[in-house]
Amino acid sequence: MLLATNELINYLPVAVILGMAVIFGVVNLVATSILGPKRTGGEKSDTYESGMNPIGTARRRFNIRFYILAMTFLVFDIEIIFLYPWALDFAQLDPGSPDATLFLGRILFFILMSIIAYIYAWKKGVFRWD
Repeated sequence: MLLATNELINYLPVAVILGMAVIFGVVNLVATSILGPKRTGGEKSDTYESGMNPIGTARRRFNIRFYILAMTFLVFDIEIIFLYPWALDFAQLDPGSPDATLFLGRILFFILMSIIAYIYAWKKGVFRWD
């Protein structure tokens, strides 16, 4: 029982952050409903989009290139997120150790696969806007 309690203590900072996030959200919603203006009207309930009157429906189709480019951006953005913790761990390894070689091989494989995916997307014309 004591061991389980000690292991749960390690999750206390995560629980505190989650609690703070929930409390922050609830306080903002309650404060806005209490302190915010309560006026309504035609202008207030109208859709606002960069100062222009909305024309047409919001459900129109967009070219698939926008989505493909956005997904490509996300893939490379997530790759950078994976590189940062890897670099922190790699810096703590002894140079020339088998673990360092394994870590380096894994990240080089990861980067190589990302480059191959980028070249594939380039050849498929994802980045062309004709």
